[in-house]
Amino acid sequence: MFDHLKNDIAVALEKDPAAKSKLEVLLTYSGVKALAYYRVAHALHKRKFRLLARIVSQSAKRKTGIEIHPGAKIGDRVFIDHGAGVVIGETTEIGDNVTIYQGVTLGGTGKDVGKRHPTIGSNVMISAGAKVLGPVVIGDYVKVGAGSVVLKDVPPHSTIVGVPGRIVRQYGEKVNDLDQKLPDPILEEFARLNNRIIALEEKLGVHACKYSISNEIIENISNNNSKKD
Repeated sequence: MFDHLKNDIAVALEKDPAAKSKLEVLLTYSGVKALAYYRVAHALHKRKFRLLARIVSQSAKRKTGIEIHPGAKIGDRVFIDHGAGVVIGETTEIGDNVTIYQGVTLGGTGKDVGKRHPTIGSNVMISAGAKVLGPVVIGDYVKVGAGSVVLKDVPPHSTIVGVPGRIVRQYGEKVNDLDQKLPDPILEEFARLNNRIIALEEKLGVHACKYSISNEIIENISNNNSKKD
């Protein structure tokens, strides 16, 4: 237990340039505190003291703003930076040397049973506000961009961004996949309705509004987004 705490403090000093001393990290870093509570709760959970384990984890949540289910499996050298709003579900598995920023959710979709939460490989960075949902597998050396929503498996050495998440780099090379367009279901529905209105107006001899959203406009927007990537 104390070896894990020493490692957690050492990783915080290594990864956070704002950390000035071991004592500062121990007393003030919520991520380090949350992991210390988690180690205790996880040990109780494995020994079937489930209620006591949950009490410990909920106490940690109140004190740190980080909720880690006692059943989660977390490797070594994991660093939770800032940490406010981080949620890690019961069947989550996290490898070694993983960095997690504030607002990250490693949760379920509400539809799965059994293994409901993500499996995170080693040497992964999950940026602020990212959501990884369901029993997906995130490979080693993956970077998940801020605010991304990941619902599918991600191969190793990838960078994934967007809602829903899409791969933009693999092994340091930009991915130019024309099929990986970021859908906008609301805009597409407006376009569908406007296309029907245009067809009706043509039958009635009424000119459609020149500002109507058409499929052509959606295609142009999608192409522009692809060029920006």
